[in-house]
Amino acid sequence: MLHPSYTDLMKVVNKDVEEGDSKIVNSRYSIVMATSKRARQLIAGELPLVETKEGEKPLSIAIDELNRGKLKILAENTTEEEE
Repeated sequence: MLHPSYTDLMKVVNKDVEEGDSKIVNSRYSIVMATSKRARQLIAGELPLVETKEGEKPLSIAIDELNRGKLKILAENTTEEEE
């Protein structure tokens, strides 16, 4: 089982969205895509944004980074210039 849950992760990602605005993440698929992309970056050699334990897997690190607010998921309609 995934800890934190998908619901908890979606709340973390969408916490800064104001009332009436569209949410950044509406589905589990977005969470899966974001964490898997980050896990691939970690595998490629990027340094973790959170403290890790010996032998911790890249996907677990990516989930922890997202849960702690260290990662930012951009809405699909966001352009490079807005980053």
